[in-house]
Amino acid sequence: MSLPRRVIITITSAHAPLFEGTHTTGVFVTEVLHPFKVFTEAGFEVDITSEKGTYTPDWLSLTPDFLSGSDRATWDDVSSPFRKKLDNHPLASTIDGNKYGIFFASAGHASLLDYPTATDLKKIAATVWSNGGIVSSVCHGPAVFQDLIDTATGEPLIKGKTLTGFTTEAETVMGIQEELKSWKKPLVEETAEAMGATYKRSKGVWDDYHIVDGRLVTGQNPASATSTAKAAVEAFEKL
Repeated sequence: MSLPRRVIITITSAHAPLFEGTHTTGVFVTEVLHPFKVFTEAGFEVDITSEKGTYTPDWLSLTPDFLSGSDRATWDDVSSPFRKKLDNHPLASTIDGNKYGIFFASAGHASLLDYPTATDLKKIAATVWSNGGIVSSVCHGPAVFQDLIDTATGEPLIKGKTLTGFTTEAETVMGIQEELKSWKKPLVEETAEAMGATYKRSKGVWDDYHIVDGRLVTGQNPASATSTAKAAVEAFEKL
């Protein structure tokens, strides 16, 4: 079948305190914005969705180190196409996965909280995959692969595949490893192992790094959002 030239980007509806309550994690803005730009420039129609229809921006993603220049201008302009899609996004339960050729899971630490049990997000991903489309993620996005089943095989969608995502080492470097453990949710590397996938990473925890394994395209961290989205486009064009 001819796949729609359309992308669904998922965002987390969760938010939580981090760094001993001094900051709040939520959606990592550039992990949505950069793919949005890549897909739009490649001629895709792009939609955004979440499990509960709400979002909270991650504090770190709004700092100048991550959001500046034209990215900051786009974020500040609530009438920009990006902000309109983000601020008015529909519930995942209302989304028909058959309308999309690419599924892209953005993240932020908060995605560790709701992605593992986000049944409606998983349904979209499973549908895109079963139709022969691209399933992709960045940073903590692989949390959505927890118990995500390939309907054709009845096995975990990522079983036997190679992927990347935010490293456990980086959680330690950030000094939040113990706080994350208190959430009692698997980290990216743990999800990969539990679902039978092979996890790989770059030498540096902040390197721009992504992996393409057939129709599965994954990126390691915020710096990888653009290259991962571009790789997803390239994989789509080869279908």
